[in-house]
Amino acid sequence: MKKNLRWAIKTFILSISLSIVFSVVSQSLFPRLSIYLSVFVIAFFIILSVVFDMIGIAVASLDKKNLKNYENKKGYATAVRLCDNTEKVSSFCGDVVGDICGILSGAGGVSLVLNMHIFDMNVYFIVTCLISSLIAGLTIFGKAIMKGYAVDHADKVVMKTGQLIETSFISFFKDCFNKMKKKKKSKENDKNA
Repeated sequence: MKKNLRWAIKTFILSISLSIVFSVVSQSLFPRLSIYLSVFVIAFFIILSVVFDMIGIAVASLDKKNLKNYENKKGYATAVRLCDNTEKVSSFCGDVVGDICGILSGAGGVSLVLNMHIFDMNVYFIVTCLISSLIAGLTIFGKAIMKGYAVDHADKVVMKTGQLIETSFISFFKDCFNKMKKKKKSKENDKNA
């Protein structure tokens, strides 16, 4: 129970921090975007939301035993770690990233409508409703398709995620964090000696 509460508090703080950062960025950057860039930003955040939702579902639905076939492949250790932290991974992917992407794609939609320079309030209202409905519909449609894929091919999705984490810049930060931990432990051992 304490672990879950600690994770929930960390998630709460992370969500607020990321939301503040992205809200500031979206408030200052989005109004200046052209129509084409606004559409690109909306598409990017919809795709990001769908991909992270797929990862969260795959990790939650995968039986760790199914990863044994990939034991000798790159990304296996990370894939196992993802499965060992199912609730954290699915919460981060579905809730934190999903909600933030939803906010940002919505902000992109507002930017798109503003850049259309519609002066008739009735037309403005209709276009705003249509664009926000389209964004929501595309997000839900993408997630519905990828949820099925994530459940049917959970092992492949989790392994590919593990490989990407191990080969990306995330591994750089992980290595830095591990080095900091080792230095801290060696300092503690020196003090105790």
